[in-house]
Amino acid sequence: MKKSLQNHIEKEMPFLKHKKLLLAVSGGLDSMVLLHLFRELHYDIAIAHCNFQLRGVESFGDQKFIQDYAEVNAIPIFVTQFDTEAFANDYRLSTQVAARELRYNWFYELLEIENYDYILTAHHADDNLETFLINLTRGTGLEGLTGIPEQNDKIVRPLLFLSRHEIDNYAKEQDIEWREDSSNASDKYVRNKIRHHLIPILKELNPNFMTSFLKTESYLQQSLGMVEDAAIMVYQQVAREVEDQIHFDLNQLLRLPNYQSYLYQWLKEFGFTAWNDIYDLVESQSGKQVFAADFRLLKDRDSLILFPIDYSEKQEEFLINKNQTEVKIPLNMTFCKVADLSVASNRTIFVDEDQLDFPLVLRKWKTGDVFTPFGMDGKSKKVSKLFKDEKLSLIEKENTWLLCSNDQIVWVIGIRADNRFRTSNTTKNILKIELI
Repeated sequence: MKKSLQNHIEKEMPFLKHKKLLLAVSGGLDSMVLLHLFRELHYDIAIAHCNFQLRGVESFGDQKFIQDYAEVNAIPIFVTQFDTEAFANDYRLSTQVAARELRYNWFYELLEIENYDYILTAHHADDNLETFLINLTRGTGLEGLTGIPEQNDKIVRPLLFLSRHEIDNYAKEQDIEWREDSSNASDKYVRNKIRHHLIPILKELNPNFMTSFLKTESYLQQSLGMVEDAAIMVYQQVAREVEDQIHFDLNQLLRLPNYQSYLYQWLKEFGFTAWNDIYDLVESQSGKQVFAADFRLLKDRDSLILFPIDYSEKQEEFLINKNQTEVKIPLNMTFCKVADLSVASNRTIFVDEDQLDFPLVLRKWKTGDVFTPFGMDGKSKKVSKLFKDEKLSLIEKENTWLLCSNDQIVWVIGIRADNRFRTSNTTKNILKIELI
C-alpha cells in the first residue's frame, strides 16, 4: 500500500512534495493508517487532534492515545478541545455539522499560525460511497453525486482511492494500533445505517461494487467538468460585471434551451436555495427579488441583477454640521466656501449657504419626496418621477441619497440640485458641494 500511495501522490498530488503537512488524526483505524503511511514515506508531518468531548472518558482516552504516540515517535502535535454540544445548541446545528465546523475552522487557524501548507484527512473510497448515497437519498445535483473531492483548497484527502477493506488489511499486516469509536456501531446516524445495512447488500449483489462505483465517480467528475466549462463559456455571452454587480441579459438567457441549469451553475456559490423562486424571477415583473444570506437577485426590466446586501448602511440619516469640510460615510463629499461660481455638474453644485439650516441631513429617498428641480421655474416634482425620467434601475434608485436642509431637498445627489437653494446676485456666501 505504501508504494500505491507513493505512486498516487506522484501522479495526482505532486504539490505535496517538500511541504509541511498537518495530519488530522482522531485515533481511529483510517487516520492511524494515514499517519503510519506518511511517516513511512518520510514527509514533514505534524498531528492535529480534536477532542469533541462527545463520548466522555472515551474522548479523553483517544486524546491520550494520540499524545502518547506523538511523544514516542517524536512527532509535533496540536490538540484542542471543543464543547461541541454547546456550540451546536447555540447555533442550532446538528452535532455532526457543529463538529465539522469547529474542526475545519481550527485546521485553517493552525495552517496560518503554525505555517503548515496542507491539512490531510483519512477519508477513503467507502466514505465517498456513503456520501454519494446520503446525497442520493436526499435529492441532489451532479455535484452531490461526485462525492468527496480529493482536494478542496488546503484540505487534501490522499486515501480516497483506497477502500476500507484495503486499509483494514494494511493495518493488520503492519500491526498498527488504533482506537475504536463506539459511536461507529450505533445506527443513530444516517451514515452508519447506510454503512451497516445498505452497502453490504450492494456488495453482495456485486462483489466488485467498489470498483464499479469508483469508475462511475470518475465518469461523473468528467461530466461535471464539461458542465462547468460550458457554464463559463455561456456566462461570457450572457453576463456583464459592473463594479460589485453581475447583470444577466434575459434576452440572451432565454435563448438557451436549459437556462435554469446555467442559472444554477452561476448562482450556487452565492448561497441561494430557493431555486424555483429564482427560475420564476425570469418571467416576473420588475422589482421582484430573491434573497440569500449575503446576496440578492433582482429582476429589473430585461436583466437579472446580482449584488451583495450591504449591511453597513443600517443608519438611515447622517448629519453634516456647519463648517464641516468633508464626509466619508455614506458618500465621499466635500464642502467649501468659494468666492466665484465655476461650472456646475451632476457631481458639483453651488448653493447659497445662508439659505441652509444646519445640520444638513444625508438620507435615502422616500416615497412621496418632492423637490423643485433647478431650471424648472419653481415647479415641484416628485423624486420618483425624476427617477423615471432618468430611467434609473431599481438598484440605482435604492443607492440614491438626498442632501436635505430642514426637510427640504437641497440635492438629489449626483442627479439634480434644488432650485430653492440656488445662488443669485445677492448671495454673500457661496458653498460648493462636491461628490468625490
